[in-house]
Amino acid sequence: MDVGGARAAIQLPEGSWWDWEVTAWDGGQLVLAADYDLTYHHGLELRFGEPLFVSCPSSFQDPIFRTPSPDEVLKVTRQLGCEPAVVVAFEADAGGQGAVSYLVAAERLDIVQETVLRYWRDDVGPDQRFASWVTSPGH
Repeated sequence: MDVGGARAAIQLPEGSWWDWEVTAWDGGQLVLAADYDLTYHHGLELRFGEPLFVSCPSSFQDPIFRTPSPDEVLKVTRQLGCEPAVVVAFEADAGGQGAVSYLVAAERLDIVQETVLRYWRDDVGPDQRFASWVTSPGH
């Protein structure tokens, strides 16, 4: 699902998206992966294309996505010198004493729901793929 121009709280597909972590981050893409437990697989990815501003930890739990406030959008706009196409705001627990506010601004956002395996197995199904860091035994 392409979510260009997001200024409202993003809507996640149905599922138990409690456990989150950054699985990729370079100049072209920031990927946040989620599931109820990230040990063996994840089933949801928020793919931010051309991330411009990122304020979030590498892993967190139980985020609550919300509409970014006008002050948050202004903060990011002033820092970047232009208003980004996508601004996502959320509160989450990153292991501290309580939830903290986070922001991500990017040129685009794609929400992808599919099973991404985090370990090698021979019987991978057609609706599954391996995470980029997974290699077959012996490689």
